[in-house]
Amino acid sequence: MTVTIQPGCAEGTLAAVPSKSAAHRLLICAALGQRPVQVVCPQTSQDIEATVRCLNALGAHIRPRAGGYDVTPLDRGDVPAPCHLDCGESGSTLRFLLPVAGALGAQATFHLAGRLAQRPMGPLTEQLEAGGCEIHLRPRDNVLTIQGQLRPGEYTLPGDVSSQFISGMLFALPLLAGKSTLAVTGPRESASYIDLTLRALARFGVVPRERETGWTVSPHPYRGPALVQVEGDWSNAAPWLCLGALGGESVTVTGLDLASPQGDKAVCAVLARMGARMRATGDRVTAFRGPLRPTEIDARDIPDLVPVLAAAAAAVPGTTTITGAARLRLKESDRLETTARALRALGGDVTVTEDGLVIQGRPRLPGGRTDAAGDHRIAMAAAVASGACEGPVTITGAQAVEKSYPTFWRDLRALGKKVEDFLEP
Repeated sequence: MTVTIQPGCAEGTLAAVPSKSAAHRLLICAALGQRPVQVVCPQTSQDIEATVRCLNALGAHIRPRAGGYDVTPLDRGDVPAPCHLDCGESGSTLRFLLPVAGALGAQATFHLAGRLAQRPMGPLTEQLEAGGCEIHLRPRDNVLTIQGQLRPGEYTLPGDVSSQFISGMLFALPLLAGKSTLAVTGPRESASYIDLTLRALARFGVVPRERETGWTVSPHPYRGPALVQVEGDWSNAAPWLCLGALGGESVTVTGLDLASPQGDKAVCAVLARMGARMRATGDRVTAFRGPLRPTEIDARDIPDLVPVLAAAAAAVPGTTTITGAARLRLKESDRLETTARALRALGGDVTVTEDGLVIQGRPRLPGGRTDAAGDHRIAMAAAVASGACEGPVTITGAQAVEKSYPTFWRDLRALGKKVEDFLEP
């Protein structure tokens, strides 16, 4: 699909879509529990549906209902064998459920799409193999298989590769028959996502004991409430707040938890440093246009915000630098390269560094035609940049937003932007 966004400011109010990060975690906890759970999640996405498919393949019964899902937990003593788990392009689904499959003793085949087979897995698979599992990755076939029973023991993971490895082990270790330890070495990047996992586990009665280097995890059943609510998504609220900072009267996003462990709520602090006026009241966050200025952004804990913040910075005169983002090269696209390419196509001046971007901002951008590179975050970044463009912005591959936010283009229209779409030949 191709969309063309006409010049003009965005303003108005939108409700935040449910956080796919929180949805993954709550659905997994519910599927591992002891009684049916209703998961309130008013909107889904390709990534959330991938986790639903894979949990069903492991023996859970998750069915959509109005406003969410009904989850009947899987029977740990009767996991289907063999089972096939279709992860799509969801790295969270793969990294969370691979250790769970090992803990269940499943004979499972994970089917991967896009660049997922090329994304880092070594530190996690090495630990699972040391714990008794047999794992084979066939990148050419986009397939990963696991069999064998994960044993209780001592496990160690690096903190600077992917927090999803750590979360996956935290989901799995309570299922084992004995006590285990999980140590994390080095700095913990995206630590807020580990906090989100611990919060989900706690809602289901599982509380790993924290120690200096990690956690001790004892066997414990998942005992959850009958109903859980997926919180609003700060990552997908960020494009709207960036657009509010670029122009118009203001943009407000409702349904956000200001106490959430989601690291991407830092978008408010970054935009405020850039000069936007921010106001938070209850569950409402509003971004007002201000005299914007360049800044320095350390993205180690907020990698998903880099494309949209870079798009906003492209229209701020002066030099904005983004560092700590080397991991973005291993996402759905090489997001450092594709962010720079997308913004240059619209008239921006962006240089790629080893671990980030340098943006030489301009008061306005001319606009033009750019490509989403198969990446939802790049499509959203181009939409943000349209708020600073004098001419139309055409985005090819715009359907990429369906990975995390299927109604993105409809919601952009709701903020007053004129968006035309048509199917690509």
